[in-house]
Amino acid sequence: MVRTRFAPSPTGYLHIGGARTALFCWAFAKQQGGTFILRIEDTDRERSTEASVQAILDGMNWLGMDYEGPYFQMQRLERYRHAVEQLLRDGHAYECYATREEIDSLREQQRARGEKPRYDGRWRPENARRLGLKPPAGAKPVIRFRTPDSGEVTFNDLVKGPITVANAELDDLVIMRADGIPTYNFGVVIDDIDMAITHVVRGDDHVNNTPRQINIYRALGASLPLFAHLPMILGADGERLSKRHGAVSVMQYHEDGYLPEALNNYLARLGWSHGDAEKFSMPQLVEWFDLRHISKSPARFDPEKLAWLNQQYLKEADDARLAALMAPFLERDGCMLTGGPEPKRVAALLKERVSTIEELADAAVYFYRALEPSVELRKQHYTAAVRPALSALLERLTAIEWNRANISAAMKAVAAECQLKFPQLAMPLRVMVTGEPQTPSVDATLELIGQCPVLERMARELAHFPG
Repeated sequence: MVRTRFAPSPTGYLHIGGARTALFCWAFAKQQGGTFILRIEDTDRERSTEASVQAILDGMNWLGMDYEGPYFQMQRLERYRHAVEQLLRDGHAYECYATREEIDSLREQQRARGEKPRYDGRWRPENARRLGLKPPAGAKPVIRFRTPDSGEVTFNDLVKGPITVANAELDDLVIMRADGIPTYNFGVVIDDIDMAITHVVRGDDHVNNTPRQINIYRALGASLPLFAHLPMILGADGERLSKRHGAVSVMQYHEDGYLPEALNNYLARLGWSHGDAEKFSMPQLVEWFDLRHISKSPARFDPEKLAWLNQQYLKEADDARLAALMAPFLERDGCMLTGGPEPKRVAALLKERVSTIEELADAAVYFYRALEPSVELRKQHYTAAVRPALSALLERLTAIEWNRANISAAMKAVAAECQLKFPQLAMPLRVMVTGEPQTPSVDATLELIGQCPVLERMARELAHFPG
């Protein structure tokens, strides 16, 4: 039974890289009929916060990834202590009393000699005896793992292929701090053993940790999971992904009006592909997903491509759903939805013209409150020559039954009577009523805004015409 896990540290928001990792773990487990686990690695007590935990949970829930858990490492301290005791008994770990100052001095000396900075094993029992080291009175030791002196670690990364690291390249890492809190490399192994994780799918910034963790698995007599390390995500300029590239919180995309299915679709294409398919649903992702088609090369995050994909999903989205999503944006912008046109009709009219819900709401404002045209727009479109036609149209619109067909017929009749081309009448009318130079079809727009608001806005704006 395949079991995967996503194990973020609650020291910030759920970012794009983490969400991509979670999605790949989730999709692989679902595709294999297995289990996906969410585990919060909260042992960094100085930086871990409840707000960050909630941000992770909110992001996972918004993206629609169901999981077993969440589990928290700080609730498992007794288990880590038992595992450390086992390693101490079996000679795979030892107490180390080296101070931070001693370690820093050691590393400076090694750098000065052109050596790789590393712990020298001075508190290994045989070395401590030879050097005459005694535990300082009252000091609490850290626990270090005793890395094998010889041999090598080889594993077949499911993305990168075979990787071999000599144990001589690895020093004795700290597995438990003096306060009894496990370090990352130790806690993650114990958790993965206890939770029967079969596939560890994570970012390739963890590749260097894997040989150390494999040695701990072996010392505990545990079976190894399979490892798959995902390529980095870069910005469109090829630099490491950062906030300036759009690497913000997943929930920021929610707040900016992206649809979760669009973001999931885009994340799935960052380093994985299924033929030439660009747009696909979550069920399709689960059906198609495998680890063999994860690229070895870094993926590039392109906000414009994400916006385009979101636009495709908006076009197909249910109008009532879009109306509910855009309502908070409109209310924040001072719009009263009661008394205005039915929001889902507005969404249906506008959704093919926008890339996000926020843009949809921005485009819908003039349906719910009057927008005053800019001076430049009035100067460009308000002329003495067209004023008589607009006055005549105002009079004609006052008398009709309000629907799109009648509005269109009235406009065409006035344009013909005044010997104007239709755009010569429609453009200033659009600016008068919406405050914008571009809208959907003007007759459809006027129909939705409603007869009274349209007549009031036209009457008000006629006062700004010359002549």
